[in-house]
Amino acid sequence: MGYKVEIGISNKHLHLSEADLAKLFGAGHKLTVKKELKQPGQFAAEEQVDVTGPKGTLKGLRILGPCRKETQVELAMTDARTIGLTLPVRESGVLDGSPGVKLIGPAGEVQLSKGAIIALRHIHLSNAQAKEAGLKDKDWVTVKTSGTRPLIFEKVLIRSGDGHINEMHVDTDEGNAAGLQNGDQVEVI
Repeated sequence: MGYKVEIGISNKHLHLSEADLAKLFGAGHKLTVKKELKQPGQFAAEEQVDVTGPKGTLKGLRILGPCRKETQVELAMTDARTIGLTLPVRESGVLDGSPGVKLIGPAGEVQLSKGAIIALRHIHLSNAQAKEAGLKDKDWVTVKTSGTRPLIFEKVLIRSGDGHINEMHVDTDEGNAAGLQNGDQVEVI
């Protein structure tokens, strides 16, 4: 196929619901934009929370905005093991059956009954970019990296729509295994 995609390496982070944001930071609190992300309308917030599992706490996880309808914590496998969790690899938003964690913010705590996952590697494409590549939303592709530690990523989910733009998301474990850096180009094969 030979379609090129830019890499975005996703560090551990979380997405909050409005209700959980209020519990953690106080009623009426709004997220403060620290940095715009490549995906349209999405941003890294100034706000951070601690995430606690059965065997420890990860301090200062960045919140990504805007708020979502349901709170979701995205960790790499290494992060999950550090705090005593075995997490499912899931598409973002597919949270049923996933474990919960405790979130600790400056104004309160939230005990989630579900919502901690390892995000499935995926490629964001606009509808036009997907059409150009001969792909559609929910397709599965294989991706080849290059560089000092080249490898093949299989089972990469396509997520296309009007709110997406050309970028493949992998977590820090995957990025490190392939020797990737943000902005590197990979190839859909």
